[in-house]
Amino acid sequence: MTVSPTAERPSLRSQRLNQITNEPHTQLDALVKAHAPFETQANFARFVVAQYLFQSELVTLYNDPELIKIIPDLAERCRAQAAKLDLGDLDTDIPAPVAGALKHPSTAEALGWLFVSEGSKLGAAFLIKRAVGLGLSETFGARHLGEPVGGRAEGWKRFTRTLDGLAFSAEEEAAVEKGAIDAFVRFTVLLEQAYASAPELA
Repeated sequence: MTVSPTAERPSLRSQRLNQITNEPHTQLDALVKAHAPFETQANFARFVVAQYLFQSELVTLYNDPELIKIIPDLAERCRAQAAKLDLGDLDTDIPAPVAGALKHPSTAEALGWLFVSEGSKLGAAFLIKRAVGLGLSETFGARHLGEPVGGRAEGWKRFTRTLDGLAFSAEEEAAVEKGAIDAFVRFTVLLEQAYASAPELA
């Protein structure tokens, strides 16, 4: 059976990134489920630790002047502060940084990381509903999962339209793909770290 080249490699960059990150995304989803973040508030707090660690590592990208030229509302899309407030609501200490954070990526590579961070806001629509079951909300304990200003779908469409419209060299194309895959790998590391450092139950 032959597969047409179009089926193998979608024409839109955002679709290609979705395709190449499908495997690490699926593995990460399974890992999140294995840690059962919605069973108890304590379990959820460890999930927020991972979210905070990941988002705090991306603060410099969200505030990068060169990236803001490409995505003007980038700075207000950042969720590090929301995750920090959630940790306070959940009586959880701010975690120390974990070695191995992203340092000085190229613009294309940074956009790959942002693709993953921004894309996770779509999945957050389902997670916030689960968090409500723990007595949490967009204003207490689960702020970082809240609806972005202007709506999730619209914010994502604007981001992907911009990303899809950029002219990249072959080298930049490889860098954006590397960034997206590395972002999933990094979040997986931070998630494991967050649950590994959870207090032992008596």
